[in-house]
Amino acid sequence: MRIVVCVKEVLDPDAVNNYAVAGRLEIGDDGKTLTQTAIPRLMNGFDEQAIEAALRLRDAGADFTLAVVSAGESPEKLLKHAAALGADEVVAIQVDPGSLDYHLVAALISAQIEASGGADVVLCGRQASDDDQGVVPALIAERLDMSLVTIAKAVELEGTTLRITRVTPDGDERVETACPAVVTITNELGDPRYPTAAAKVKARRVKPTTVTPDDLKLDADDLAPRVSVTRQFVPEVQGNCEMLQGDSPAALADALIEKLRADSII
Repeated sequence: MRIVVCVKEVLDPDAVNNYAVAGRLEIGDDGKTLTQTAIPRLMNGFDEQAIEAALRLRDAGADFTLAVVSAGESPEKLLKHAAALGADEVVAIQVDPGSLDYHLVAALISAQIEASGGADVVLCGRQASDDDQGVVPALIAERLDMSLVTIAKAVELEGTTLRITRVTPDGDERVETACPAVVTITNELGDPRYPTAAAKVKARRVKPTTVTPDDLKLDADDLAPRVSVTRQFVPEVQGNCEMLQGDSPAALADALIEKLRADSII
């Protein structure tokens, strides 16, 4: 059995938020990219939980080859992290991230999966922390003609059957599907594990397999982005605070209720 996990390199969302709150998040002259070079880049958190989901299947006794794939300019660092966690294969698809949209990412990853012998299970994070779109897993499932199960907080494997617990607004939902399938993992899975010091040292010697779009023999339509960024901007956020007056807690409560009713909130 073969399990493939798709990972993406993103800007540290906590650092981005801190820059934004401090008013220091700046867009370059092209109007599309951030100018801050001090913001660290790391593996998308949901994707790291997708690796954790695969490792839990291995802990439960499942026997499979675990491959981790990433498309970007230089994803070697996060792929070595994946190797330290327990990935058997790590693959870097070398491509300019500025030229990527979700259709092209899905085309590249799907072609790589097919070129490497296919997959019984493809695990992805539910979305990326930079654009929050969550479209790529569905496009991969469509291209590879696989079932798609989203927002999974637990995945079990018995033979060629997946039993998945999904998170929904109405509560947890239990579903089954036959392999091959694409499953997206949500943060309710729990915290991912840390690699051991020995595994991190060993992973330093790992050299990811590098492929290019030309190696994957995609046609011109597949390599043409369908969506392009025309402008990115930091919105101006303004907050207004009104202080209520009252001689007692009860009077303050009455004033608050009157205000909420006047604003049609209650």
